[in-house]
Amino acid sequence: MKTRKNIYFKVVALAAIAIAFAMPAKAQLSDNGYANIDWQFNAPLSNHFADKASGWGMNFEGGYFVTPNIGLGLFLNYHSNHEYVGRETFKMANGDVTTDQQHTIFQLPFGAAARYQWNRGGSFQPYVSAKLGAEYAKVRSNFNMLEARENSWGFYASPEVGINVFPWVYGPGLHFALYYSYGTNKADVLHYSVDGLSNFGFRLGVSF
Repeated sequence: MKTRKNIYFKVVALAAIAIAFAMPAKAQLSDNGYANIDWQFNAPLSNHFADKASGWGMNFEGGYFVTPNIGLGLFLNYHSNHEYVGRETFKMANGDVTTDQQHTIFQLPFGAAARYQWNRGGSFQPYVSAKLGAEYAKVRSNFNMLEARENSWGFYASPEVGINVFPWVYGPGLHFALYYSYGTNKADVLHYSVDGLSNFGFRLGVSF
């Protein structure tokens, strides 16, 4: 009799586990909140300064669903792109300088985000979103023991498509996204001129 009870409880426990894993994923930490933290990779488009693709970036976003499918929130991300420039001669102050250079563009956009998300509560939740805000950028050239740089502020806009995947019933999920971004930042460093910062990239991270 005791053996039968043990078998019964084991069967019930296994059935409960199976049902739990078959239930819709617990998509957010709260019923209407969302957040994601990502590693970010980008490729600059026509920046003509530090235009090498890099993975030196992170993205942070969180918000609240004001309707079943529309979420509003805030975002902040940062990224650094670099490029080595070989030895060249250019004018500086009252003379000529011959040197190689290390170019860097650091971008820090932040602001408001809106998204439309499908299949909330499910294991696979695709979405489209738009981010609008301000962008701080630092455009810098290092050569010899010197540094030339300019700090710049601009308007930032970025459309994004992505998906949140929740393979477990409870707990965080995975986040994948493709994005394009454009900042109106302008800067003049040495004999280089930057007029607008545009990027294409992707994000991989954790979704809550």
